[in-house]
Amino acid sequence: MRSRPVANCRRDPTWSLDQAVDLNLSGREHHRIYVHDRYAPGVTVLEIIQRSAQFLAKRGVDSPRLQIELLLAHVLQMPRLKLYLNFDRRLTANEVEQVRKLVKRRGQREPLQHILGSTSFCGLEIAVNPNVLIPRPETELLAERAWPFLNSRAAGGAPSGLDFGTGSGCLAIALAMKCPAAKIYALDVSPAALAVARENAERHSVAERIQFFEGDGFSVLPANSRFDLIAANPPYIPSAAIGTLQPEVRDYDPRVALDGGEDGLDFFRRLAAEAAAHLNRGGRLMLEFGDDQGGALRELFAEHNWIVESIESDYTARARILIATAPSP
Repeated sequence: MRSRPVANCRRDPTWSLDQAVDLNLSGREHHRIYVHDRYAPGVTVLEIIQRSAQFLAKRGVDSPRLQIELLLAHVLQMPRLKLYLNFDRRLTANEVEQVRKLVKRRGQREPLQHILGSTSFCGLEIAVNPNVLIPRPETELLAERAWPFLNSRAAGGAPSGLDFGTGSGCLAIALAMKCPAAKIYALDVSPAALAVARENAERHSVAERIQFFEGDGFSVLPANSRFDLIAANPPYIPSAAIGTLQPEVRDYDPRVALDGGEDGLDFFRRLAAEAAAHLNRGGRLMLEFGDDQGGALRELFAEHNWIVESIESDYTARARILIATAPSP
């Protein structure tokens, strides 16, 4: 079957990157056609937004206009909303090339946060890469429940909190920022994740207030460690369901941060059995969990004599956060 003539491609106003790829041209020809028609030097901010949003939408990217606006703001080094005051601004050849590369990566479903190198968590800029789970809004809810409780324990001395499975360090850092009197501990099995967490702690000037531990569970902590709060966003996706997730999650988040075993509850079983021995009297365990797991978790923790104080919902009214008190000794 013959390829569509190159000359016609250049004249076609609907020509886009995905069609150019189908031609199986050389990298140099592909670059020339794509940039010449869709991203030529001198194209305006508004034209870039409109054409890129159309391309990303065809690739199945959610909120395509927002995505290109964030990418373009990153390239132009200006707040996103300022783009609206610069719709007629023409991009230089270098700016066009930068945008083209980033849009192509996003069209391949690489997460926006990886492309930009960071994300926002509780108003804090958190560096992320493929070694850590990208923080989600649901985990912000966990943090917002955790820090008021930790602050309420300050009257009896410096309270202590443990982030079990810290990943990027976002939760531990938010607790350190919001609870200046608290001692924060964070552990993770992944040395690569801990490197990112330490970098983020340095960025927010709380590295000296967070002790990081590498290893699999409570055994790596100092002997007889006890905390006023243990908070965690453990892996909770059933193993068989990981293949059904969006490409941004399935292909780019570390599997160790997603896979919760056959039913998604493996790590919760471990916490239900082991965490009580590491809580101070009156302390709390706060956990994020997956869709439709609330009932099973209530039963699981009741079997270990925990008092489940509440199961709270996220922004979409789905049960998401479990708050429990340890059983009496």
